[in-house]
Order: sequence, then C-alpha cells, then structure tokens
Amino acid sequence: MRVRSKLKAKAVKTGYWKPGTNFLEKIVEALEGEIRNGDVVTISEKAISTAIGNIIDEDEVKPGKTAYLLARYWMRLVWGYFLGILARLKPRNLERIRNYPVKEGAAHKQVALSYAGFLPALHVWSEGGIDGSNLPYSYVSLPLCNPQEIADKIRRYIKQKLGKNVYVVIVDTDKTYSFFNLHFAPRPTCVEGIFSFGGIFAYVFGRFLRLKRRATPVAVAGCNLNADEALRIAEISNRVRGVGAGRTVWDMAQIFDVGLTEVSWSMLERVKHKPLVIVRMEKGEA
Repeated sequence: MRVRSKLKAKAVKTGYWKPGTNFLEKIVEALEGEIRNGDVVTISEKAISTAIGNIIDEDEVKPGKTAYLLARYWMRLVWGYFLGILARLKPRNLERIRNYPVKEGAAHKQVALSYAGFLPALHVWSEGGIDGSNLPYSYVSLPLCNPQEIADKIRRYIKQKLGKNVYVVIVDTDKTYSFFNLHFAPRPTCVEGIFSFGGIFAYVFGRFLRLKRRATPVAVAGCNLNADEALRIAEISNRVRGVGAGRTVWDMAQIFDVGLTEVSWSMLERVKHKPLVIVRMEKGEA
C-alpha cells in the first residue's frame, strides 16, 4: 500500500476505557458503519494499556535512593536549569520541573527504573513510554510489551466482525524526530525505519535543533508502510484525536482544579475521549 498525497482523518468517540474494558468490542461498535475497505484505523496505545490493566499505581511503589536522587536533583536542577533549556521547553514546563514533587516524583522514577531502565528514567517525562496523563490518582500506563501482536489481533477482529479489510496503526503521543530520512524516537517502536535509541539525548537533540517531530507509530498491521508514511498517519491522527483530559498530569489537575494525584475515574469519564481515528486516502491521488 502506498499512502496518497492527501489524507482525511476522523476521530471517533468511544467513552473512557477503564481497566477491564473489552476494547475489541468497543472498537467494533464505534467503527460499524464508519469504515471502508482500505481505511487506516489508528488506536491510542495508552487506551489499550489502560483497558487491559497494563497500569501501575505509583502510590503503592516504594522508591529507592536512586529514584529520590533523580526526583530531587536530576529533575529539579539538571532538567530545570540545563537540559530543559537546551530542549527549548516552555517557561511553564520549566517552572513545573523546577518544583518537581519529590515524593510522587520519586515513586514515578522508581517505576521508570524498574520497567524501562536507567537511561529512560533520566528522561523528563514519558520515560520509555510510561505516562500518567488521562489516568486517575497515582496511576501510570506502561507501554505495550506486544504491540505488533495486538495490532494484528485488532485487524483480524475488525475483519471478522465487520467484514472490512483495514490497516491498523497503534500510536503514542511521544514524538519521533526526523532529520531528512533518519527517524529516531526516545521510546521503543516496532516500525521498521524508526530507530529507538538515545532516550533523553534523542529528545534534547531533536528539540534543540528544532527537527521535525511527529507522534510515534508503535506498530502497523496489514500493510508495509515506510517510516515516513507511518509517521505522517500517526501525526494527523494525533492532531484530530486531541488530548482528552490534558496533555500532562499538571494540565489534567489544572483542568479539574485538583491536586496532581486527585483526579478520579468519574472525572475522566466526563471528558470526551477519542482513542480511535479513521484515516482515509482521497481517491485519484498517487
């Protein structure tokens, strides 16, 4: 399949996927009557992780000394006054990092150390694909350990239930940076041609040089998209999907006017969530 020069994207509301949600049925219900053969269906990785219970309650995590050092000094000082400036972070985000909560932040860094490793834990946020936005209390979602298998399963299920041959792309909001035909992401991805290396270095380097940045396609099923095509689809779907309850945990808490760990499941259920996006190629384009 070759992506046409013009794409049309439509976000599909499904409600909030809590742990235990049958996301396959939710996908089919939302897409019935909406899709055609050849459409690309993109799905939020975080929504899938939440539905299958691939989440951690950081309130139950006991941080070690390394995690406390990362929260108190690495985040507040190194990111707040050096790396954050190099990465051209907005003043609002720099202020947040300089006041990084030590107790909650140490628990978060411990999760990053345990599930992603030391280098990813040095990242300012979304360490190795770990993220707390659009989740309540002290929960964070973990990246899928088998995204390609899940993407294939979703595609087969749509074919079985709706009789449509579509392509499936699982997408994460974390950015991939592009330097001409070289694409690199701070987090792992199954898409060929996107290199997952460098962690914070990829992030700082990409932002400092103002490289082209797009949402990261985590897995592709049903077609052989090259890296640039997959990135283009991931980014257009990310733009029309929106940010749900907020782009970061700080934004989310500000929207609901509560503390960082006081957002509840019921609050999140009141927000419009669009984990699915249908991307369609316009006819007549090569």
